Amino acid sequence: MVASFYPLAHAAERVGGDAVSVTNLTPPGVEPHDLELSPEALEQIATADVIVYLSGGFQPAVAEAVEAEGTGLIVDAAAGSVGEASGDPTSGTDPHVWLDPRRYADIVGRIAEALARATASGSEPFASNARRFQGQLDDLATAFRAGLAQCETRTMVTNHAAFGHLAEAYDLEQLAISGTSPESEPDAARIAELATLARRSGAVTVFAEDLASAEIAETVAAEAGLRTAVLSPLEGLTESQIAAGDDYLSVMHRNLETLRDGLVCA
Repeated sequence: MVASFYPLAHAAERVGGDAVSVTNLTPPGVEPHDLELSPEALEQIATADVIVYLSGGFQPAVAEAVEAEGTGLIVDAAAGSVGEASGDPTSGTDPHVWLDPRRYADIVGRIAEALARATASGSEPFASNARRFQGQLDDLATAFRAGLAQCETRTMVTNHAAFGHLAEAYDLEQLAISGTSPESEPDAARIAELATLARRSGAVTVFAEDLASAEIAETVAAEAGLRTAVLSPLEGLTESQIAAGDDYLSVMHRNLETLRDGLVCA
């Protein structure tokens, strides 16, 4: 089984357990938008029984390879069910669905369905693993809801527009410095405009990221007179996070504490 980047690989590992070998196509510390596929990775896609990826322009090289080479059962995290195609890949909508734990739980369920269809292990082991993980995701969603219920500001000034689903789930407003890809950089006029908007919003923090340069976020923060903090979009883990034993749940709980501090929550 192959998964195109960390959140999807982690979900597959949690659901598959010891019965499934999962290959993450995106190495640790690599920004998944930038992924270029090696011949070995293309072969892994071509021979995998199950492929989990995200369409919609998030990883164009992977989407192209899956369409051209994939012969296994395909789970598109941007679609509604196993085998269903996603919507318009040029729509520009936020692909970071895993940052809403309940949406992520839906993906977990679809991975369990795909594994049950693609293997001889039967559905119950995968369904059981999925239910266990989904329960933890429900607890995480409850913690976010309680932790972000009373905050002095509800505006998240973010490095790029990765947190729209999280903001929607918990009644926050995202003010993004750049678009859904961290590589798109604003010009000086846009930075000045964002600094003004950030000040007017009552925000006190600009949130940089762990896998992307903090330079632009720090520039906006300095111009607006705000502080900075690191918020992970969980597109991948760094080598140091892996060495420390971090995973989706631990990083998301740290995100919650970072948001509570950055939004000044009671």
